This record gives sequence, structure tokens and C-alpha cells, in this order.
Amino acid sequence: MDDKRIIELYFERDEQAIKETDAKYGKLCHSIAYNILNSHEDSEECVNDTYISVWNAIPPTRPNNFTAFVCKIARNLSLKRFEFMKREKRSADVLASLDELSAILPDERYSPDVSDEDIGKLISKFLRSQKEDAQNVFIRKYYFFDSVKEIAERYGFTESKVKNMLFYTRNKLKDFLIKEGIEI
Repeated sequence: MDDKRIIELYFERDEQAIKETDAKYGKLCHSIAYNILNSHEDSEECVNDTYISVWNAIPPTRPNNFTAFVCKIARNLSLKRFEFMKREKRSADVLASLDELSAILPDERYSPDVSDEDIGKLISKFLRSQKEDAQNVFIRKYYFFDSVKEIAERYGFTESKVKNMLFYTRNKLKDFLIKEGIEI
């Protein structure tokens, strides 16, 4: 079923919308949640919470990109759960990814006037200027939290190449943000 029809089912308050969303995006949402939480049980709960959140958001929201809408909700719910759980157990891959990014993103103490939304727009602008391979690797690592090994397998690269691509892309992003007037 296409996304427009699924959205219409939500507007009709037809519970089939959730079943169709699960059939089309369940595996992707579970992958996002699992990459963050590293637990099938917690991932399943976040995916279920994703469907409830989508149900509550539509209507009135009518997303232009349903895939991105669902993925963003799954990712945000998983990150919230991760923050809640990290006191008890830590996912080394997610923490390492977040640490890598925090080293190049502005510190609130030095850039209090810069919102997260502004940074997101600048990162998007930067990524659009990069080669497609660099874009894909960066997004898989820092949005979907795929491991270096998973990224290498997905794109047919060596793990060393993926690490180098991430290193150079992070450094280019840092330089780009500084040129845009963002204090790091």
C-alpha cells in the first residue's frame, strides 16, 4: 500500500493504518531502535510506541515524507529510552557515535544562540555538498547508528575505508560549521 493511502487510513481513524505501517516500516523501525538500544525487547517496545505516536500525530499532521516521519519518531523514542536506560546499561556503539559528534558540534556555553534546529539545517546543507557515498556513510552512522562493520557490508567498503570516510567527513563538517560562524 502506498504512503498516501496509509495516511488517509490514519485520517479515517482506521486501525488498519497501524497494520499497514507495521508491514511497510516495521523492519526499518526495529533496525533503528535496535541499533540504538541493542535490545530486541526494548526495540519492540519502541516500535510499538512509534505506532501509537504516529496514530496520535495523524491527524492533524499530514507528513510529506511518511518514511522520514515514521523513522524520526522511532529514532527519537529510542534515543529517549536510551537516555533513560544509560545509567544502568550502556551501548558502546551509540555512546561512541554521540561522543564523535559532540567533539565537532557547538557547546551550548559558547554558542547559546544557536538552536538544535539551526545546527540540523547546517548539517543538512553540508551533507548535500558531499559525495553520495560520504552522505550515506555519515547518515548510517550518526542517524541510524549502524556499526562500522554494518556500513562496510552495506556499501561494499572495508571497515578501514568507512572509518576514514567518517573521520574526514567529521573534520569537513567541523570546518564548515566554523566557516558558518558557529563556535565549536
